[in-house]
Amino acid sequence: MDGLVLVACSGGADSMALAVAAKFVTRRMGVRCGLVTVDHGLQDGSGERAARLAEWARERGFEPVDVRAVSVGGVGGPEAAAREARYAALEDAAIEHGAAVVLLGHTRDDQAETVLLALARGSGPRGLAGMPVRRERRGVAFVRPLLDVSRAEARAACEVDGLPVWEDPHNSDAAYARSRIRPLVQALGGGVVDNLARTARLVGADSAYLDGVAGEALEKALADPGGLAVSELSGMPGPIRTRVLHAWALRLGVPGTALSHRHVDALDALVTNWHGQGAVALPGGISIVRSGGRLAPPGSERGEPSH
Repeated sequence: MDGLVLVACSGGADSMALAVAAKFVTRRMGVRCGLVTVDHGLQDGSGERAARLAEWARERGFEPVDVRAVSVGGVGGPEAAAREARYAALEDAAIEHGAAVVLLGHTRDDQAETVLLALARGSGPRGLAGMPVRRERRGVAFVRPLLDVSRAEARAACEVDGLPVWEDPHNSDAAYARSRIRPLVQALGGGVVDNLARTARLVGADSAYLDGVAGEALEKALADPGGLAVSELSGMPGPIRTRVLHAWALRLGVPGTALSHRHVDALDALVTNWHGQGAVALPGGISIVRSGGRLAPPGSERGEPSH
């Protein structure tokens, strides 16, 4: 069987356990297994640590082994900026090496924390759905095989195999929201991690269905040249219409990490609360106006009276 699987590995317990498991499985499948690690440059010695991880990976037979150094910006806060830089680097590595898939080491605990953070931020169903098992960016498939595996189980696997595990100091740095949420998850105790992860699965299934319906509705609402027909939008149920507007904004080039419910609500008001208001400013320097019975970037020749 031809193909290449890349494991995204930071050197932490979760991704190290994933790397070893992926190497074992792909060897049996006759598939090549490589490893890519991203050096965010946010800590002293990060380059040396990435080099040591790469050396370990080569010794274990991973091929190719790729170290990607990135520059982390500040858009959306430190966590979001680092995440966006990391995914961009992983996409570039996958495209360059022709990888069929990139494996990510997120565990059930990570999923639970994601759901709790979404609750705290009022993110709505899309946030409560947590991290999907599979997602595509720029044609690259990202897969999370360990979402049903606990962080403790991943760490235990590393101990059994004697793997060198790096403890990321950011995991206990209160400057990062995910670090602040972890003591709360522990304090809630019991089966909270399982319950939160189950919530993500249930909400995720519902959201996937609604997103599919919205995808079909978006195609019907598209109006020449590239706008959305208000007549189509106004007849949609609210949950579908807002999903259509969200998907359309992404299609226009709005960065997903910067697109919030406030932006979508403002677009929705152009449909449901139209009184001649001006353009809605979206992230990425994109603006949308209602003109000539459609929503579109400025430049429409036909006007529309206020109501």
